[in-house]
Amino acid sequence: MAGAAPTAADYYAVNRGGGLFSEAVSQRIGARIAVFAHKRRLAPTVLTVANLGLSCLVSFIVVAAAGPVAEDRVWAWPVGLLALVGWQFAYALDCADGQLARVTGQTSPAGGRVDVLCDVAAQIALVAALSATAEAQVPATPAWLLAAFAGTWMVNLVTSVMQTGSQAASMVTSRSFPVRVVKLVRDYGAVIALAAVVLTVAPQWMIFVIGAFTLINGAFLAASIAFSGRQALRG
Repeated sequence: MAGAAPTAADYYAVNRGGGLFSEAVSQRIGARIAVFAHKRRLAPTVLTVANLGLSCLVSFIVVAAAGPVAEDRVWAWPVGLLALVGWQFAYALDCADGQLARVTGQTSPAGGRVDVLCDVAAQIALVAALSATAEAQVPATPAWLLAAFAGTWMVNLVTSVMQTGSQAASMVTSRSFPVRVVKLVRDYGAVIALAAVVLTVAPQWMIFVIGAFTLINGAFLAASIAFSGRQALRG
């Protein structure tokens, strides 16, 4: 990009949204990370891989601490605060890589594939961390619930990927504030913030968080199938 170096406002202007929380917090932090990365000539893929590494590291710590926290051998709040800061910063890196690529003209099919694959890996680690916490806190947690949680969690990622290109469509196009508040239940930045807060103050509630998001994502999957099926029948 010729001329003056892009500002945080330039990067934020090309953000891909993600929801009310993500746009207000994660994408703005991502814009500042993009400024930092551009000054140091870092490629967008460096930020993508950094997101993967940080996400997996934090999730591994949560998994390792799940048993000791449940047995009161380790305080919950330091683990929860680490998750809150670590997961949020990792997500901001994920926001930043796309902003940096678009503003500096470094987008590519390969870069897009790496981004999606790293997102999948990071979210697998996150699901493992939340599931390990729930099982440690409530040993009687049904295996089917953890399996359903893991499966339906990826609905959000898959539908986000599908929201690009000429085939993109949205069931609810309104961007009114009440609608956007309701959509916070599927805003990744808000969801990981909620999960981290529960880890901090009441990890024993994680089973309810898992159950709630399994229902939400399962319902969204069913609604998406119905919506897309109706669109296909209409031609």
